[in-house]
Amino acid sequence: MADLPRIVSLAPSATETVRALDATDRLVGVTNHCEDFERGRSAERAPTRVGGWLNPDYDAVAELNPDLVLTADDLQTEVTNKLRGRGYRVVQFSPTTLGEVVESFAEIGRTVGDPKAGHDLAWRARSRLHRVRSLVAPYDRPVVYCEEWPDPPMAAGNWVPQAVEVAGGSHPFVEPGERSHEVSTEEIESAAPEHVVCHYCGRGDSADPESVVERNLDVPAVERGNVHVLHDSLLNQPSPRLLDGVERLAVSLHPEIARQ
Repeated sequence: MADLPRIVSLAPSATETVRALDATDRLVGVTNHCEDFERGRSAERAPTRVGGWLNPDYDAVAELNPDLVLTADDLQTEVTNKLRGRGYRVVQFSPTTLGEVVESFAEIGRTVGDPKAGHDLAWRARSRLHRVRSLVAPYDRPVVYCEEWPDPPMAAGNWVPQAVEVAGGSHPFVEPGERSHEVSTEEIESAAPEHVVCHYCGRGDSADPESVVERNLDVPAVERGNVHVLHDSLLNQPSPRLLDGVERLAVSLHPEIARQ
C-alpha cells in the first residue's frame, strides 16, 4: 500500500474508470458526486469526500497529501489550474468523442501506474462496441432524440451522437464532439424522432417519461410510447459506464437483439 500513489479523483468519470481498472486502493479522495465505496471495502479504507467536482474543498485535498489529482472536462479547467498553482500534479482528461473516451481508459491506466490494465480496459471497450455494431447491423436506424436536460430542452452532444450510432440509431441534433445545446420544439418535431431518451444530468434515473408526453410533442416516439429513461451516468459520463449505456440503448431501439 505504501508504494501506491495517493490519488484524489475530482471527477465521477475518472473515479469510475479507476474502479474499472481495479485500482480503487489508490484513491484517498473523491467528490461528493462519486458513488459509494463501501461495497467490498471497510469504512476505514473508503476514500474521503472532498466536496463537489466544480467546488472542491481545497483544504480537504491538502490534508490527503495526494501524489496525483484527476480531473475531467473543460468545465474543471479553473479547478485544475488552482490545484496546479498549489503545487499538485493534476492530470485532466477531457474527451469529447466516443473514440477519445475509450482512449482515455488507456491514458488513465498509464497515469495511475497500471498501463496494462488501461490497455486491457480500452480493448474490452472496443470489443463491446464492435459486438453491438454487429448485432444492430441488420436493422433500420430510427431517429433518436437524446435529451440531457428538459427545461430548456437540451439535445445531448459530445460522444452521445456516436453512442446512438453504435446502438443502431441516428441522432441528427448535434454533431459528434460538439457540446450539448438547446433545441426548440420545432427542431425536435421536424426531425420526427421515433425514440426519445431522457438522461437528465444529475438526476440519476429519476426522469419521468410522462413529463415528455405532457409537453405534447408531435413526434412518433410519443405516439408509439417509445420514451425511455436511462440513468444519466450511462450516457453523460465518459467512463466504462458509457459502454453499459450503449448496450442498454441498443436493446431499447432494437428489442430483438436481447434474444441473441
